[in-house]
Order: sequence, then C-alpha cells, then structure tokens
Amino acid sequence: MSDMSTVLILVDALDGKVSSAVGELATFGKRIGEVVAVVAANDGAGVAAQLSSFAIDRAIICTGADFASHSIAPIAEALAAAVAKESPTAVLITSTARGKEIAARLAVRTNSGLLTDAVDIDADAIATQSVFGGSTTVHSAVNHGTSIVTLRSNSVEVQSGSGPATTEVLAVAISDSAKKSSVTSLEATVKGGRPELTEASVVVSGGRGTNGDFAPVEAFADSMGAAVGASRAATDAGWYPHSHQVGQTGKTVSPSLYVACGISGAIQHRAGMQTSKMIVAINKDPEAPIFELADYGVVGDLFAVLPQATTAINARK
Repeated sequence: MSDMSTVLILVDALDGKVSSAVGELATFGKRIGEVVAVVAANDGAGVAAQLSSFAIDRAIICTGADFASHSIAPIAEALAAAVAKESPTAVLITSTARGKEIAARLAVRTNSGLLTDAVDIDADAIATQSVFGGSTTVHSAVNHGTSIVTLRSNSVEVQSGSGPATTEVLAVAISDSAKKSSVTSLEATVKGGRPELTEASVVVSGGRGTNGDFAPVEAFADSMGAAVGASRAATDAGWYPHSHQVGQTGKTVSPSLYVACGISGAIQHRAGMQTSKMIVAINKDPEAPIFELADYGVVGDLFAVLPQATTAINARK
C-alpha cells in the first residue's frame, strides 16, 4: 500500500471517554497510511480533544445527529458518510459486540467486505485471525470495496502521538430508517476498581475448581490490578456474572497475562483466551487440558496457591 493511503478508525465514545483501544486502532492504522479518526459522539469536540496522545493525523467530527438517542444505526451512517468523503483503504473498528454490529452495517451500506476479530493487520491490510477455537491462524484480505476490519483489544502496544490532530467537521444527514429505534434510558454498569475485562492487560479467571468461592481469585486479581473473568461452568452455575464469562460464547480477551484458576481448559474456554501473550494455569488435575496451552503451570489447589501468591505480590509493593 502507498503511504498516501488513508485509514479511518472509529471513535465510538457516547459516554465522552476515549478508550485505549482507540490508540491500538491508530497504531495498526499507521502501518497502512494516514490515520483519520471518525468521532461519532454528541460531544464530538470534547472527545476529539482526548486524541492527542494517540498516533492520529486528523479527526473528523460528525455532526447533525443525536448519536445517543438512536443506538447504532446513526453511527454506521455517519461512518459511511466519512468513507464516501475520504475513500479510505481500510476502516478499523474495535472488535466488541457493538463494534462488530457497526462494522456489519457499514459493510452493507458501502458494499464492502468485512473481517472480524482480527488480532493483527499489516501494511497491505492483510488481517490475521485466530479461528476454530484458536486451532487455526488465517490471513485474510478484503477483495471488494473498502477493507472493514474489527480488531481485538490488547493486540498491539499503543504508539504515542505527537500532539493534537487537526480537526474538521462533517455534517451528516441521518436517515429516518436509522431513527426507527430509540434509546429510552441508559444505565451505567456498576464498576468496582477493576479494569474492563476486554481491555485489561492482566486477567485472572476462575472456573469449576472455585466451587463457587471467587474470593481468592478476586484477591489475587486485585493484588495485580487485574480484571476478573470466569469460565462458562462458573457463570452457568450462578457463581459469577455472565458478563464476566470468557470463552467462545462469552468475551474474547488477549491480555499480556492470563491466569486460569481451577479451569480445565475445554475448547469453549480456550477459544476466548488463547491469544493471551502469557498463560499461567493453576489446577489440581495434572492432566487438565489447560496445561497443554499454558506457558507456566502450577499443579495444586487454588485455595492454597492463590493466597500465597497474593501475599508474596503484596509484600513486594
């Protein structure tokens, strides 16, 4: 690809806060060409002002729509308007459930190909995906229209920016069709002091081996400032909220460190975490499948291992 290529990245920040995942999109985008952030938020100027720490060349602030009142469709239409204006080589979006829906709508509106859940993308917009429960790595490229790619968080180290990006305003006309659904109320998720699961650099998860007692898992996670996850067995049993489930039918995480506590390592769980940079497994069963995937393994009872590890980590602070 030429250095003159343009890459659009979506800044979806209805709460007015820019996620570090945007910095990852910008870092990937820099490999391809000029990075242009498309800001779809009611406080577009305020959101754009937060982008200076990321490797973004320009920012387009979309106006003319109440993005907070009509869910995802207006954001997809605003992004489509930016695509029509810029004719980009690629559009990069964070691979959340929301991001993938926006990407799918954009692909339909622009008659373009779509690749989801990529863990890497190179200078030629060739994406790397981990598929079939992580058993196969696929390199894919879009061959029609604009390359629309959703990328998992924690897939690349964020490249720092050189200062505030230049900004411009793009007035968009949102169709009546995009306004057919309305947001009647918003309720923020109650958060503790732990980081968001899909964005955390360290994740500690508990499974059937906890017997429903996540206290040592949470204490160990807190000692490292980590997020807490859970296996499907644990969430199905009602031991931990389904919003924390890691796996093929839950959330996909790619942290720098993943600690699996009392998790056997069935393919359903492995599909959601095996792209982690380092995996540590703690399990009483030396034959547990998780040890085949782990970089380091501890054969032992998590109720004995985790408190000792927590004490040791806290002592070093």
